[in-house]
Amino acid sequence: MTINARNKGNAYERKIVNELKELGYKNAVTSRSESKRADDAGVDILGVDGYAIQCKAVERGLSLHNTIDHIDTKYGIPVVFWKKNRKEELVIMKKKDFYNLIKKRRSVRDFKKDVIDFTI
Repeated sequence: MTINARNKGNAYERKIVNELKELGYKNAVTSRSESKRADDAGVDILGVDGYAIQCKAVERGLSLHNTIDHIDTKYGIPVVFWKKNRKEELVIMKKKDFYNLIKKRRSVRDFKKDVIDFTI
């Protein structure tokens, strides 16, 4: 990895951390600054409850399956943020994890609906 590529990746990690902080994840940090163990486990961003985030700012040669498989799930659900020049950024996760996420959202929504219906 060239120095420019490393700098580009580090800058992308900081950008994502700042965006997550704006969304209310005040404890979001890069693993480089906090935990060599997490960094070695393929996790670039810590402090986003339940998610193990890896950031990639690459134009070609990215194997998404290898990237996701390299993320240690003890840190949370593997998620890859991917930036490519002149393209919209993507967030990638395993289909089973996405289905579990939307099931949880539906159950919370249904619970809130039941509570509202119950109080009327």
